[in-house]
Amino acid sequence: MNQPIPRPGPEPARAGVPEHGRVPKYYLVKARLEELVAELGPGGRLPTEADLAQRHGVARATVRQALRELLLEGRLRRQGRGTVVAGPKIEQPLSLSSYTEGLSRQGLRPGRTLITLEELPADAATARLLDVPEGEPLWHLERVLRADEERVGLESTYVAVTRVPALAREFDPDGSFYGYLREHGVRLGTAHERIETVLASPREALLIGTPPALPMLLLHRHSLDAGGRPLEQVRTLYRGDRFSFTLALGTPNDN
Repeated sequence: MNQPIPRPGPEPARAGVPEHGRVPKYYLVKARLEELVAELGPGGRLPTEADLAQRHGVARATVRQALRELLLEGRLRRQGRGTVVAGPKIEQPLSLSSYTEGLSRQGLRPGRTLITLEELPADAATARLLDVPEGEPLWHLERVLRADEERVGLESTYVAVTRVPALAREFDPDGSFYGYLREHGVRLGTAHERIETVLASPREALLIGTPPALPMLLLHRHSLDAGGRPLEQVRTLYRGDRFSFTLALGTPNDN
């Protein structure tokens, strides 16, 4: 069954066909469904599993596996009892811009729901990262991230209380933390960011409103201020089916 499988957009030379030429039946169904997704466009409703199974001459379990992969990839989403074509993923730049700025540039309405704003003693690892004594009071700011009211992530920020002592009293939890820092004379300098794929914990999945089996993109950010002093440590979970990240690359200087 060594045959080309049409897919939208540029693909590797052999697409999904392994070298031995045998393609799993569900993958052929998935390829046909991708054609249907392209025809329907965002918001288009797919036929039922039973209808798709009859149309492609396969078992419902085969259709279910193909649909599951497209759901995990963010190509489809559940709506009520049916399945519809998802819109494009949110593109978040890997830069020292805020979540608010990233979404606003795409015409999306950013929002946040406060889960926790509490004062905690710095543990040994966080104290090293923020260059404060162990036990130093830290703010822990935890918020659910929203895009057009859809829950899309969970963000935890740690910052020394001495850097922003009035945070609990003055900060609007639905607003931009970076905007608040700028208003109080704190300028961002550089940051180190690490990205990995994880599964959310049961608590995290409940807060974000996703199944625990949905892959997440986990970003760890360690930010310094303009003077080179450690400022914040951030842990952010983004839904893998709703986000992609962009980065502008340049040619290194030959010095």
